[in-house]
Amino acid sequence: MTIDVIKNYIGGRSCAILGLGVSNLPLATLLCREGIRLFIYDKHTAAELGEDALALQRAGAIFRVCDKDFIGIEGELIFRSPGIRPDVKGIAEAVAGGAELTSEAELFLKLTPAVTYAVTGSDGKTTSTTLTGKFLTALCEREGLGHTFVGGNIGTPLLHRCGEMSECDNAVLELSSFQLMHVSDAPARVAITNVSPNHLDWHTDMEEYIRAKKNIIGERTERLVTNADCPETLSIALECGKREGLEIALFSSSKHSFGEIFGNLTPVGKALAIYENGGFICVCDGKREEKMLSLCDIMLPGKHNVENYMTAIGLTYGDVPPEIYTETARVFFGVEHRLELVRTLDGVRWYNSSIDSSPTRTAAALSALAGESIVLICGGYDKKIPYAPLARAICEHGGVHTVVLTGATGEKIMAEIEKYVARSEKPIDVKMIYESDFCAAVHQARASARKGDCALLSPASASFDAFKNFAQRGNVFKEIVNSWDVEIEDQER
Repeated sequence: MTIDVIKNYIGGRSCAILGLGVSNLPLATLLCREGIRLFIYDKHTAAELGEDALALQRAGAIFRVCDKDFIGIEGELIFRSPGIRPDVKGIAEAVAGGAELTSEAELFLKLTPAVTYAVTGSDGKTTSTTLTGKFLTALCEREGLGHTFVGGNIGTPLLHRCGEMSECDNAVLELSSFQLMHVSDAPARVAITNVSPNHLDWHTDMEEYIRAKKNIIGERTERLVTNADCPETLSIALECGKREGLEIALFSSSKHSFGEIFGNLTPVGKALAIYENGGFICVCDGKREEKMLSLCDIMLPGKHNVENYMTAIGLTYGDVPPEIYTETARVFFGVEHRLELVRTLDGVRWYNSSIDSSPTRTAAALSALAGESIVLICGGYDKKIPYAPLARAICEHGGVHTVVLTGATGEKIMAEIEKYVARSEKPIDVKMIYESDFCAAVHQARASARKGDCALLSPASASFDAFKNFAQRGNVFKEIVNSWDVEIEDQER
C-alpha cells in the first residue's frame, strides 16, 4: 500500500492528533510508520489508553495529557477527533498561529480519487449507509470493475486506505454532525435522512446542529437526496434547488407521486421523486415512473426501514439496476443493534435496538412493532434533548404496557410520560418502573414480560452514562438475555 497521496499533502509538516479514538488510531499508526513527527493529545496517558497507544509511543509518537481546551498544541497539521469542537480555545490559537485544522474524514474527502457517497441525518444513517455500500459492492462484483469502501462514523476510518483507491472505486461514508462541523470538500452524492433535535449537549443550539448537517452539501455535490416529509430537510431542498447543476431527489413514505412530493418546488436542475406506489418503491423524474423494489422483498420491519431503502436507492439510482436492489433486500436482515432479534424465551421476543439514541429512533422502533404488546427499556446519557415526543410515541402506540426506565434520563422520561397521561382525555394504562442500574433494569423487564410480548431495548438516549458506546450497551444487553436459562425452546432467530 502506498500513502504517497497523504505524505505529499503533509509535505514534511509535523502533525498533531487531538483525541486518540477509533477514527484516529489507524492514521496515527500510519504516520508513525512513515516517520512523520507526531504529537498525540488526549485526556489519558499512553499507558491508560492501552497497548495500541504504547505501541505508538514506542514508534516515536509524543503523548501530551491535556484538558479540554488543548492549550499549546504542537504540530503544523492538526487532526481533530469528531467529539472535539473545532472552536475550542487551544485549536483557535493554533490556527491563528498558522497551523492547519482538518480531520480524518475531511482529509479523506479531499484526497480520495474514489467516487464519494455520504449519508448524514438524525436517524437512519447507518442502515442507509450500509445499504448503499451493499448496492455498490454488488454492482462492482457484477461488472468486475472497482471496489466499494464503506466507513466514516459507521466505525471504519478510511483515510489510511486512500492509497488503495482509484477513480473506478466507490467510497460510502456515514458522517455525523460532529464530523461535519468543519468540512471543506463535499461528496459527489449526499443524503440527509431527516433532522430532529439531537446532540444538544454538544451543539450550541438546534440552528448549529442543522447548519452542521447542511455542510455535507458543497460545490462538488451532484445529487442531494433528502426527506420530503421532514420540514427541516424539505427547507434545505428548497434552498439547494436554486443551485444550477445540483439534482434534487426527494423521498417520501407518505406521498405517492412526483406531483405530491414536489408540489410547487421547481429545482433549477434535475428532480427525482422516490415514493411507494402499488407496493413498490418507485423513482420518477416527472415524466417516467420506474419500479425499483417490491416492499415484499424488504426483510426489515417498519416504515423507517422503507425510508432507509429509499435513501440508498436515491443515492445509487442511475448506476445500480433494480435487480440488485431486489437481490440485496431479500438477504439483508439488518445491522447489529438495530431492532436485532436476540432470542425468543418463554414466549417473549427480545429485541436489541441499542442504536436508538434519540426519541425519534425509539418512535420508529415502536412503529415497526405496531400491534405488538411491548415491554420497553428506556434511558441513558442526557443529550439535553426534549422527551415529550417520546412520551407521545409510547402512550399512542397502544401496545406498550410497561416502561422500565434507567440511566441519567430515566426520571426525565418518566416525568414526560406522567405529564402526557395527565393531559390525555382517554385512559392510558402504562406501568413505569425506574431502575438506576442497567442490568437490574433488564432483569426487571423480564419480570414484567408476558408470553407473547416483545421486550425492546430502545433507550432514546446515548450510552455514555454507563457504557463506552451504544454497541457495548447492546452487547451487555444480549449477554444478559442469552444468559437466562431456557424454559421454552427458542423458536425465532
